[in-house]
Amino acid sequence: MEIIRTVEQLRSAVSQAREAARTIGLVPTMGALHDGHLSLVERARKENDVVVVSIFVNPTQFNNPDDLRTYPRTEQADCALLEKAGVDYVFAPSVDEIYPEPDTRVFDLGPVAEVMEGAMRPGHFNGVAQIVSKLFAWASPTRAYFGHKDIQQIAVIRRMAALEGFAGEIVPCPIKREDDGLAMSSRNTRLTPAQRAIAPAIYRALRAAVGIAQEGKSVQETIDATVASVNAVDGLETEYFQIVHPDTMQPIAEWAEAPQGAIGCITVYCGEVRLIDNITFPAQS
Repeated sequence: MEIIRTVEQLRSAVSQAREAARTIGLVPTMGALHDGHLSLVERARKENDVVVVSIFVNPTQFNNPDDLRTYPRTEQADCALLEKAGVDYVFAPSVDEIYPEPDTRVFDLGPVAEVMEGAMRPGHFNGVAQIVSKLFAWASPTRAYFGHKDIQQIAVIRRMAALEGFAGEIVPCPIKREDDGLAMSSRNTRLTPAQRAIAPAIYRALRAAVGIAQEGKSVQETIDATVASVNAVDGLETEYFQIVHPDTMQPIAEWAEAPQGAIGCITVYCGEVRLIDNITFPAQS
């Protein structure tokens, strides 16, 4: 495994792979890797000849300076995991390497970026589009892998890729969960033992929401019951829970608006740690 620090080195490595007609799998990360990331790497390894993993805490997608400052950084441990997983190249650049000058691009990401995370974190998705568009341009991936936990981000990246004309395949991968149901996240390392003990209530509430919907309750009734369930746990506070169309990410008012099934997206504060998760609602019969 080779650790690459510069864009020039990355371009050279993928150029050689392309010239040899080898497929390239890209897994963009911000480091602090866990089994969720490694499941993306495993899939990329199975489906491509060359695997590139980026490790970069991207400042332009943080609208909260404290969140950027406290985001875990564990590059040495990350690289050890990636080498064991059979990664070919780790791209771990500095901020100056990625942004030698400010990136002033503003992407027309449309409605998918205006709701939920887009509404709560102004500028976040434009920052995501900035860094991912750079990675796509430099790594020229055949396929790029993203976790379904960030389902709205996947929709935004698809939009960005269409705008920029990137031809590679965007591959969503299932959420990886701890044994108690908590969605794996780098932010979980910031939870105190007491917070970690209550955090699985989020997924329990999501699973209950699917049951509530299947009992014939309305979209709003399902939302209200889910928020009440989460907020009843001392130490958890729902920022939002929305049930949305899986393609547009727009909230639905009636189940019939998403005949193929809807997605329930939730963000919860566990102390000061912001956790996100989602669940699929089967198509209503």
